[in-house]
Amino acid sequence: MSARACKFLLVGSLVLNVFLLGGVAGGAYQWFAGHGRPTTAAAQPRALRFAAEELSADRQKQFFTALKEARREAREYAREGREQRREVLRLLAAPQLDRTALDMALNRTRAADIALRSRIEQGVADFAATLSPDERVKFAEGLSERGQWRLPQSPAQGQSQPRQQQEQNQQPATD
Repeated sequence: MSARACKFLLVGSLVLNVFLLGGVAGGAYQWFAGHGRPTTAAAQPRALRFAAEELSADRQKQFFTALKEARREAREYAREGREQRREVLRLLAAPQLDRTALDMALNRTRAADIALRSRIEQGVADFAATLSPDERVKFAEGLSERGQWRLPQSPAQGQSQPRQQQEQNQQPATD
């Protein structure tokens, strides 16, 4: 083998080894850096369709069907609401604000939204009427965590205990 070929192989081997060492060092860094951080839990799904998650698979399927049917029946209200929101935006962007037309468009939007929500809520109520008392309790708990019936977290749930005590100590005493 000639000296030129040996040099070429030596340089190629050196370049390859540098890349391999860089890859191993980068992988080791990612490995050790990732293990020090606490992992975050995936966010809970908030959509209404997940409210029946605690029920049996058969009941979940019945809820999905009832919800799909209610949405199908309310499709016209959803379309009307979208059109009215576009109208509201058009009226707001007009060079001259027509307050009466804007108020009328807002009222039509509100009416469509209320009709849509009423139909969905009727479907949920119809489904709940088919459940046993135990299933209804589970379903109500699911609704309180998901969908439009979701309850807001109380401020105390988001604060640590020392912070709550500190805030209580800062409040003026009443006699």
